[in-house]
Amino acid sequence: MEKKVPKRTNRLGKGLSALIPDTANEIDEKEIMNIDLNKVYPNEEQPRRTFDEAKIQILSESIKNYGVLQPIVVKPDEKGKYMIIAGERRYRASKLANKDKIPVVVRDIPMKEIMEIALIENLQREDLNPIEEAIAYKSLIQNYHVTQEEISEAVGKSRPHITNTLRLLNLNEKIIEMIDEGILTAGHGKAILRVTNLELQLQLANKAIEEELSVREVERLAKKICEEKIEEIPKKEKIKDIFIVDVEERLRNVFGTKVSITKGKKKGKIEIEYYNDDDLNNIVSMILEEN
Repeated sequence: MEKKVPKRTNRLGKGLSALIPDTANEIDEKEIMNIDLNKVYPNEEQPRRTFDEAKIQILSESIKNYGVLQPIVVKPDEKGKYMIIAGERRYRASKLANKDKIPVVVRDIPMKEIMEIALIENLQREDLNPIEEAIAYKSLIQNYHVTQEEISEAVGKSRPHITNTLRLLNLNEKIIEMIDEGILTAGHGKAILRVTNLELQLQLANKAIEEELSVREVERLAKKICEEKIEEIPKKEKIKDIFIVDVEERLRNVFGTKVSITKGKKKGKIEIEYYNDDDLNNIVSMILEEN
């Protein structure tokens, strides 16, 4: 008879309530403490690195009028202070509202479990940008030996989505920063991944930004780079002003050589080519010639 293997349960799916029962709905009022706000501090390993300041401002106005309706969850440290486990937005908004105290529920939970909570809670709420999301997945897999299948079940996202998001961390570090800062989309990043050379990746990313290329356009360009083994991406030539082109042509006729004019926002430059000392003397003579 075939032996049945017990199904592995996913400990991540319940999020915060798995380790802090009834936090959201039925907290015993005796557990709630009002402590000085200056004794509370964020978790430095919190996966979310950016916060929507507009939403924090709105929450701050609500706290000014009604107070903090749901206590934050904190962990006591050895110095008599409290690290935030859950509720950093409420903490930030309370500071903005100039509150002296904040309601808390104290839980002495191991750091390993706190990090699992923070990662899963943020992933479930979709509060993270693509790079923060990728780093959160990587942390769960490397530090807590969680499988992609477990993450998929816990956050309600497909396994391919998790795999492709993780792949963003293979990009050139500067491109990762661009996506993290919202300068480039995750879709552009995934298209650029087809190019394995990190320097070419950056050239392609810069081209996508400068020329406002769509994801599809970047995909086509990445395919061309790979198929034709392109080693350097040519920059798009800017269309010169008709007036500048006319002046260049007139100066060419005067000096008998190539003349280029580059126009900047505050200054420009004129380049006159020469090929030997005689050419240079002739050009200088024409420029200095008195009428």
